[in-house]
Amino acid sequence: MFVIRSATPADLKSVRRLAAVLNTVNLPDDLPSLKKLLDVSQRSFAGRIADPLDREFLFVMEDTATRGLVGTSQIIARHGTRDAPHIYFDVLDEERYSETTDRHFRHKVLRIGFDYEGPTEIGGLVLDPRYRGAPGKLGKQLSFVRFLFIAMHRAAFRDRVLAELLPPLSDDGKSALWEALGRRFTAMDYAEADRISKTNKEFIRNLFPSGMIYASLFDPAAQAVIGKVGPQTEGVKKMLESVGFKPLGRVDPFDGGPHFEARTDEVWPVTHARKASCLVVERRTIVENAGESADGLVAFEPPRGRAKALGVFRAIYTDFRFGRAGKAVEIPAESAKALGAKKGDKLWALPFAKHTRL
Repeated sequence: MFVIRSATPADLKSVRRLAAVLNTVNLPDDLPSLKKLLDVSQRSFAGRIADPLDREFLFVMEDTATRGLVGTSQIIARHGTRDAPHIYFDVLDEERYSETTDRHFRHKVLRIGFDYEGPTEIGGLVLDPRYRGAPGKLGKQLSFVRFLFIAMHRAAFRDRVLAELLPPLSDDGKSALWEALGRRFTAMDYAEADRISKTNKEFIRNLFPSGMIYASLFDPAAQAVIGKVGPQTEGVKKMLESVGFKPLGRVDPFDGGPHFEARTDEVWPVTHARKASCLVVERRTIVENAGESADGLVAFEPPRGRAKALGVFRAIYTDFRFGRAGKAVEIPAESAKALGAKKGDKLWALPFAKHTRL
């Protein structure tokens, strides 16, 4: 059985092992950065950061049999402020034609942009390679738990949700676009610039060119990655599109990975999550009422008295069914035990199938 819960500083060693799998700006393989992330996440879940838009939430998936962590995912309540704007390249097409030579060209052009009141961002999704393909839709759990949490605390998040996807990278983790563009204007390697940009974007604003950049000047390898997703994120792209995200025509200024965005209240896992009282039943009762039941995530935020032992957020993938005119959610006893939930506790449930009849 697997439980998704709020991360704590005690998870540092396991989270760093997972960060090494992908090593992204949201989950860097860097000890000081991860320590800060875990501290901010713990205070965010506990509501100890005054402005909700300054909060960042790291979810970890735990294998209850081994007590080991097998995955992570993340929400950044606001990505882009006046002090640290969200920076991107707009990808534009420019056409040129000469009557004299009868030559016509279509150029791909990059133009830097800044968002000072940025959207909520989802990211940091990592699943231990040993668990990919395992039963239980683990990747989907890690992805959907973010939408469920946003639904639970809708007022604390922005009206837009952003996802930045990784492009194809070389075997040693380098970006072809960065080598063609970023390195020439910053004299930094990709990993160093990516790490620094997490906390300070001043060098991008002051060192990157401010005008139009013609991608046709780059070598073919660099041109090819602009707006493309890497093989490791192709599944993420399909999932995002299936729940309402669309490409923005914008890319990451470092590596050219595409940006996808959706209106928060149009993402169906956000709108389909429902709150109800816990009712513990036998699993076969749910199965026998399959026409009214679903599989998906059920989440619980333990009251203060139980939060010390259970943490401030827990979610589990399980069968469930809404009963009592939608005022109660029926879950199996073993699922209630894993959540630490008792009869009458308030739970949130999110079906994995969009058209589930509940």
